[in-house]
Amino acid sequence: MPPHTGTAPLYGFKSMSHENQKTWAVQPDKYVDEDVIRSHWEEILRLMVIIKLKETTASDIFRRLNSYSRQNSLYTALKTFGRIIKTLFILRYIDRVGLRMDIEAMLNKVELANRFTRAVAVGSPREFIFALQEDQQVAEACNRLIKNAIICWNYLYLETKLQAADPETRAEMMKIIKAHSPQSWAHINMLGEYDFSDKKLADNFGILPLKTRP
Repeated sequence: MPPHTGTAPLYGFKSMSHENQKTWAVQPDKYVDEDVIRSHWEEILRLMVIIKLKETTASDIFRRLNSYSRQNSLYTALKTFGRIIKTLFILRYIDRVGLRMDIEAMLNKVELANRFTRAVAVGSPREFIFALQEDQQVAEACNRLIKNAIICWNYLYLETKLQAADPETRAEMMKIIKAHSPQSWAHINMLGEYDFSDKKLADNFGILPLKTRP
């Protein structure tokens, strides 16, 4: 297990009295206050049950607790308990290669989605150029519509290629498709013309070959 080099502090229990603690590759930075958790454990369980039964949401509970004084005892107990959960996650992240790879893959998907949004916007999607909320919602809906249209076309194109391929090639193509995202737009002319006329909408999925760059 590699040593802890991150900025997030790791918490341990004061009751730990192992003789070889000094030889641990990962040392706790601070210690949790076990007493404050024990004194509010019933209240913590009650909140968990309320969330589990969907009588309210976790965000509503924490919004209400955040509105109180930071010296609120239940708020302090929940925050202390959360440090244990966070420390366990960091330790699993350090120790498990598979977990780190899964998180990295998910972050890559999120970044790809953000890049896709910026590419479709053809400008600065982080800035709203419309003052009215209704106009902003229309612009966002148009962005989603275009992205969904591109993804749909990608699926239709891949389907035609799979149907035309021989079994061996089809199996290899399936492996490649599963390893990649349908959010691909390098083959799309973002500055082209978007034709939503009735004539074009009546097209029965006539898939044209991709245009290669000269």
